[in-house]
Amino acid sequence: MVNTIGKNGLVLALFALVCTGLVAATFVITAPDIKQAELDNKFKVLNQVIPHQLHDNNLAEHCFMVQDDHLLGGIAPQQAYLATLGDEATAVAIETTAPNGYTGNIDLIVGLNTQGEILGVRVLQHKETPGLGDKIERRKSDWIDSFMGKTVTDRKDPAWAVHKDGGQFDQFTGATITPRAVVSAVKNAVLFYQANADMLLSADANCEDG
Repeated sequence: MVNTIGKNGLVLALFALVCTGLVAATFVITAPDIKQAELDNKFKVLNQVIPHQLHDNNLAEHCFMVQDDHLLGGIAPQQAYLATLGDEATAVAIETTAPNGYTGNIDLIVGLNTQGEILGVRVLQHKETPGLGDKIERRKSDWIDSFMGKTVTDRKDPAWAVHKDGGQFDQFTGATITPRAVVSAVKNAVLFYQANADMLLSADANCEDG
């Protein structure tokens, strides 16, 4: 009986070892493809928030780190990307986080020209309710395009709110918290740019994966 238990235990241990080895091997083999897919997606998103006519550099390669616990929505550094045309800075894209989504953080990227006007906004990651809060995704609705061409006059700019709060942005039927959180995060990203424009438009690339 003891020998049988021991043999079964050995078989299970060998099985677990083989499975672990297969998982590790699969990860090693697919890691480069996953990394390339991430870079391809980042390149695609960056070119959606900064029009191609505004840059002749590879946006993903001119990546640098920024941080502002209040305006950029978290304690961790965020990535930003500088656009240049003929070596002249023309725009910047800043990643930011809305920490107050309906079901958690909403990660965004905001493209701005040198005057601080929004060129585009995209959602990078979220966990909002399907069919309601997920309308912040460009593939679900064009709501996210309502930020284009806008800027912020000051921290108390009343236009930067959803209609329900007296502002200029639509809310979603049955889901006001999500758009409210995104509007606030985008506004804060613009304020961050306004306060740090000189630094942002002259930053050297320093991201480890940039």
